[in-house]
Amino acid sequence: MRIGFNHATNLYNERFDNEGSRLIILTKFATQLKSMLRTHNCGELRSENIGEQVQLSGWLQRSRDLGGMTFLDLRDRYGITQLAFNMESNAALCEQARKLGREFVLQVEGKVIERTSKNAQMSTGDIELEVSKLTVLNSSKVPPFTIETESDGGEELRMQYRFLDLRRAPLQENLALRHRLALAVRTYLSSASFLEIETPYLIKSTPEGARDFVVPSRMNEGQYYALPQSPQTFKQLLMISGYDRYFQIVRCFRDEDLRADRQPEFTQIDCEMAFVERDDVLALFEGLMKHLFTEVKGLDLPDFPRMAYDEAMEKYGNDKPDLRFGMEIQNLNSATQGKGFKVFDDAESVLGICAKGQGEYSRKQLDALTDWVKRPQIGMRGLVYIKYNADGSFKSSVDKFYTQEQLGEIAKTCSASEGDLLLVLSGDDRLTRKAMSELRLEMGGRMGLKDPSKYAPLWVVDFPLLEKDEESGAVHAMHHPFTSALPEDREKLKTHPLEVKANAYDMVINGVELGGGSIRIHDRSEQEQMFDALGFTKDEAEAQFGFLMKAFEYGAPPHGGIAFGFDRIAAMFGGTDSIRDYIAFPKNNSGRDVMIDAPAPISDEQKKELGLA
Repeated sequence: MRIGFNHATNLYNERFDNEGSRLIILTKFATQLKSMLRTHNCGELRSENIGEQVQLSGWLQRSRDLGGMTFLDLRDRYGITQLAFNMESNAALCEQARKLGREFVLQVEGKVIERTSKNAQMSTGDIELEVSKLTVLNSSKVPPFTIETESDGGEELRMQYRFLDLRRAPLQENLALRHRLALAVRTYLSSASFLEIETPYLIKSTPEGARDFVVPSRMNEGQYYALPQSPQTFKQLLMISGYDRYFQIVRCFRDEDLRADRQPEFTQIDCEMAFVERDDVLALFEGLMKHLFTEVKGLDLPDFPRMAYDEAMEKYGNDKPDLRFGMEIQNLNSATQGKGFKVFDDAESVLGICAKGQGEYSRKQLDALTDWVKRPQIGMRGLVYIKYNADGSFKSSVDKFYTQEQLGEIAKTCSASEGDLLLVLSGDDRLTRKAMSELRLEMGGRMGLKDPSKYAPLWVVDFPLLEKDEESGAVHAMHHPFTSALPEDREKLKTHPLEVKANAYDMVINGVELGGGSIRIHDRSEQEQMFDALGFTKDEAEAQFGFLMKAFEYGAPPHGGIAFGFDRIAAMFGGTDSIRDYIAFPKNNSGRDVMIDAPAPISDEQKKELGLA
């Protein structure tokens, strides 16, 4: 190994002495490395290699004893090659092969031959290796689950043995996809003059929405660092420092409840730009997403439409609408209220959607939908349906309250036609709109409208700057306290703060929020005004963010940025909802790493050192 290491050092030096030979040198280096324990990987041999003497190394995936012949499948992260052992030509070697177990680490030498029974499902399916020498590099216990594309291990078991699960082809492909995405991000942003700059992981705890992970300081007893929820204040400071285009693929931490698209530690593509307005930011990062789709998926995305937050909530019931299908939410108050049906008459909002072509839904299907909206996660007390029959008549669950003409008016409001199904919910506007949004997505799935090969991007803009908690009455920043107001709304911050629109934006694709950002406040007085609207006292604002406001006094440029959920992007490109399989070592739903058994207690001695005992 020392010879290989020295050779690598020489090549590295030569790269800088002879810039014009860079690619040739790196290729030569790769070839040198392959000659150590293998000449080829397990996924690259083809029919053009027939007759060559080669060496392979990898893990034994499975073996097949056919009497006179034994076949082994040797696997590495590049693929699988079939190894052939012939009892007639080398009985001892064949016997040795038959004694090997799954996941033994092997090195083999032999000749590439044409495979008699070809396998079109394998990239190496036209050949096999006629083995002349076999070396066991390491043995293995019988693994607790099969390490194949489809495993027989449950999720918790595979999380416990994550180092084995990572050998499976699907996870290897996922992490390779993540790698390609990271390379494409760095290429695009570097070409646009961005610098990748690291920011601290041990910072000060600040209120940014979620709970912080805190780290006790041994040298400053009774004081604590926090792990960053984002590098927000540091990237703003970099703008003030003159680094006008910054990015970082950075680890972030939030102590919050978990779900399929959340982890306590996650990765952001964090970006900031100086001397820009909103349109500049949107254009550049729309370009980034188009670049990723072109480079990694070979697809060209259309231009991203823009939709105001209020419109998204009105039409789709949420601020990250899935535009792969329509089925917009309609307000039916005027068409339904005042007709004697108390459920609708007493409701703040009566909302409906039209499921095109679903008028043949059976009573059993409608009962199942009703049960679905009654679940605690949705929270509705019931569901009203109206079928628009092929003969132009209507059949509904509220026939005794509405005439055919009145049902027709409801259908007209929803732009329904013969053969359609109307679904109606009512109640408090906020809760009902949220429930209808979920029902719309559920119906989109049941009707096959959420085509995974179709991508519908958009920018959602003009969010409220502030929102009021209905229970506590406290005012919170919709994004974070450094978001500026739209220029035309800045004066309202003093008089009508809850009416102010933020100069903020989210990128949404297929109903998934992939990234969000804003044009930032860069003036101390405006930042103080924002803190005042959020209920900070001057002392609290100074204690929490005095360093940033002080920096604003030294020539802070206008600036704005965005942060993308890198794990979510990887999952979307991989065609799944869960981000776990795109993270090498994720946590489970309880925030635990069951492989290393963390979090875990610390000793009394450690507690004493940290001032915790």
